[in-house]
Amino acid sequence: MLTLHHLETSRSHRILWLLEEMGLPYELKRYQRNPQTRLAPPELKAIHPLGKSPVLTDEGLVLAESAVILEYIASRFGAQVPADLTQLWPASDSALHWPCRYWLHYAEGSLMNWLLMKLVFMSIPKQPAPFFVRPIARTLAARVQERLIEPNLKTALSYIEAHLSQNTWFAGEALTVADFQMSYPVDALLTLAGRSGDYPALQACKARMEARPAYQRALQKGGPVMPRA
Repeated sequence: MLTLHHLETSRSHRILWLLEEMGLPYELKRYQRNPQTRLAPPELKAIHPLGKSPVLTDEGLVLAESAVILEYIASRFGAQVPADLTQLWPASDSALHWPCRYWLHYAEGSLMNWLLMKLVFMSIPKQPAPFFVRPIARTLAARVQERLIEPNLKTALSYIEAHLSQNTWFAGEALTVADFQMSYPVDALLTLAGRSGDYPALQACKARMEARPAYQRALQKGGPVMPRA
């Protein structure tokens, strides 16, 4: 039996969406973040030494890292998918194969570090600090965002917008595991860095994802993707 160890408002939503999309039987174990630190609870370390989510267990196998989990599910159970999901894990001779692999790794390899830095530096001015330190912290955080983080996020947004202007999904015209992998950064980009109306193709992609019944079921079972304001 597949078991997904799901942390609220985390990247494990992408795994939950895939499980729902494929109609696979699974058990969902939910974990709540520490309300002060927003970190995962220590109980996750009992499942995997890093104490992070997502983690998938299956008959003694313990898998971490979203890309590996997505690949495992799609490759092991791909023969059971509905007809419109036959390209989830494209064959090596498919035109979708390498685009799928590219976006599967781009999400964490090139994009998420900037989004995480954005979250961290947005939170710095809100952290407790002596009154004489607060102005320095605010100035430092603002400069790092302005000179380093925002230019890189703007480049990423423009790059993804141009790609999605010519493709329905990330690997092309069929839904693949790349779209599940990119679903979290798409949401994070539009929440943290994308002004409404500036990126219509990216907004349309998010709308296509959210319109899928399986995506909505994942939200109902696992909660929102991003923290509520």
